Formats: sequence, C-alpha cells, structure tokens
Amino acid sequence: MSSTNLPPLNWLRAFESAARHLSFTQAAGELNLTQSAISQHVRSLEGFLGRELFIRRTRALILTEAGANYLPTVREAFDLLAQGTQAMTGGDRGKSLILQCNMAFSVFCLAPRLKKLHAAHPWLRLNIVTPIWDPERHAEHAAIEIRFGRPAEMSNNAIPLPRDRFFPVCHPDYQSGKIDLNTAALMDCSGIMGNWEAWYKSRGQSFHRANEVNLSSTYSVSISAALAGGGLAMAHDTLTTDLIANGQLVRPFNHTPELPEAYHILPPASHADTPATRAFMSWLRAEFLHRRFDD
Repeated sequence: MSSTNLPPLNWLRAFESAARHLSFTQAAGELNLTQSAISQHVRSLEGFLGRELFIRRTRALILTEAGANYLPTVREAFDLLAQGTQAMTGGDRGKSLILQCNMAFSVFCLAPRLKKLHAAHPWLRLNIVTPIWDPERHAEHAAIEIRFGRPAEMSNNAIPLPRDRFFPVCHPDYQSGKIDLNTAALMDCSGIMGNWEAWYKSRGQSFHRANEVNLSSTYSVSISAALAGGGLAMAHDTLTTDLIANGQLVRPFNHTPELPEAYHILPPASHADTPATRAFMSWLRAEFLHRRFDD
C-alpha cells in the first residue's frame, strides 16, 4: 500500500488518545502536546477521511458512528506495531541488542563462545545479523558491528582485533595427509586480498591454478567444505584456531603471512549506549582484544 493511502501517525495517535479519554485536553497531557495541536490533528484526520469522528460539545466529546467504527481499527494497528517492535527489541532495549557481523565470524568464532557470554550475562539477548555483501546498508540498524576489511577502510572509532595470519587448512585425512598442491581441490572466499595468489606470492612463487580455485561468498562455505574433507581452504586464525586446536582441521604448511584484512569492532554511538551494549562490549574486549595468535 502506498504511504499516500495512510494518514500520518501523529494524527492517528491524537485520535486514539482523544477517543479513549473523550477529551482533547487529557489527550494533550498524555501526548505532551497542546490542546490546540490535538484538535488540529483530529481535524486533519477528519479531512483526510472525509468524515467527522467526534461530536464536539462545550465540555465533552462524543464519538460519531464513523469514529466509533474507526477506533477499533486504529487500536488494532497500534497493538500490531507494539507487538512487532517488542519482537524486534526483545521487549527491553536495555537488555537486548542487534549485533552485525559476517557469517563466518558468527559461525566459527562467536557461536562457540555464546555459552560463555550467556553464563556471564544471562539476561542479555542478541539479535545477530549476518549480511554477506554491502554491510553499510544494514549497519545503521545494529548497535554494535564486527566488520572484516582493510584497516585503511575503517572509521576512526573502529577498535581493531589482533591481526591474523592466513594459510591453507584441510581435514586431517585429506589426501591421506600427504598434500599435493598441484592436485588438491582449492577453495577460497571471493573478494579477499589474503587469497591463494597472495599466499603463493609471499612464498616467492607464481600461482598457476588461479582458474581452478572454487570460490564462495563466505568463508562459511569453504571452511565447511574443508571440514568435510573436500579440499584445501584458504583461511585465517580467527576462524580456524579453535578448529585446529580440537583436531578438526590441520594446517599442512608452516608458511603464514599476515592477512591484509582484519576484524574491527565498531562500538555503539554514545546516544545508543545501554546496559546490553556495555556488557557486550566488555565481554568482547575480554574475549578477543587480548588474544594473540602464534606465528
């Protein structure tokens, strides 16, 4: 439905309050407006609808038949908005927050640690948003963001996580543990500077298999394929340290150049600070900012 088919929300709010109190004066007190502003909003709504909603008497308001018929629709609409807003905010802005971060970080780094987060802050509720492309488009809706990219592209308030190193990983049994870079299936995440070609170049070698690399739009796909024994995935510390430590993946080569990209925490704006954002930022700092990866 076009927005031109709907009256402004403040007109509807004025009508609903005035109808509930049967008083413009009490509606004005409730909505922190003047009595004349409430009266004007209602008249504007009546003009929009082409019907009178109230019979105006010296010291009283009476709903017309049109007003009485319209009031349940308006109340139902406000109830629906309230329910939808509560679902989005978790019912308490102070206890919930929207976190935006990429899919791979969410799956391989954040999700395994949510148990620790909830143990420390059992009241906190997260709504995790994982856009694959164009994170700027969605970031305005998030209280906190963990963004992956080149440091030069980050805003001044971005808090960098420890720099990663990048390297191939695979299942311990892949190619029976005897990795042949000439025949192994190669996988990577598209659009990343720390890729197979960069890895070969840092070894002083030319990469002759560029057209044979299997690409996906998220590391979640390539690393999951490696976990299933599907080949060698180019990866980095943040996403694979836990998987290597528990034996699910191995790093078959010792060469580990520094990753050009890095993870950064984009903290909430000062006006958006809540108990939830303070608790989560404190947890993020303790969990990730002092973490160091072996060379």
